[in-house]
Amino acid sequence: MADSVLVLGIDTCGPSGSVALSRISGGRLEILGQKELAGRSYSATVVKAVADLLEGAGAGLREVSAMVAVSGPGSFTGVRVGLSAVKGLAEPAQIPVATASRLAVLAGKAGCTSAALDAHRHEVFLRLGGEGAETLELLAGPMELEAVKRIPDRIAVCDEVAAALLATTWPEAELIRVGPPAASDAIGFAVSLILAGEFVDLSQLDGHYLRRSDAEIFGTPVAQGRK
Repeated sequence: MADSVLVLGIDTCGPSGSVALSRISGGRLEILGQKELAGRSYSATVVKAVADLLEGAGAGLREVSAMVAVSGPGSFTGVRVGLSAVKGLAEPAQIPVATASRLAVLAGKAGCTSAALDAHRHEVFLRLGGEGAETLELLAGPMELEAVKRIPDRIAVCDEVAAALLATTWPEAELIRVGPPAASDAIGFAVSLILAGEFVDLSQLDGHYLRRSDAEIFGTPVAQGRK
């Protein structure tokens, strides 16, 4: 990869989203611009936001050397819209794509190895990490949290719902509060992956959901004998 490269990041996993354009030069990261995306309108705004960022930087899509896709966890619709946009932009221009977990980006932003995000329904998306321990990401409610044997000393949070649930269940853990992770944070998290050429196969790119969809949970069971 060239010494100076343009990197595009897309994150539509949270209540709001963002796209960012950065330059990696000599191993250093420069954020050239970021645009916020309002929730529930990602499908109508994400590609336009990318075009605006590139135009503002005087660059075209084919000058982008890599993309970073935040693959979840988050809302099913948001994750799918973001990944569809990434595939639609990356495939024609043959842009390699690196992926990042939103939990990992949040943890990195706070300087922690563990993080939690509101997953609604009195549950959190949870990342458990630490020295000498295998990193684990899961969907957890109060029962799952109480069953954790090795509670992290520090855990990153960016919303009050997750913070309240953890404060009640794990009062001994220090909550590190930071702003919600953005596309620029995801690019920063993925710099080492990009420089090492650790990209995903676009044909295998899928969401990191941690929870089944509502259709799977609440859908009408298939009648016996039907396929």
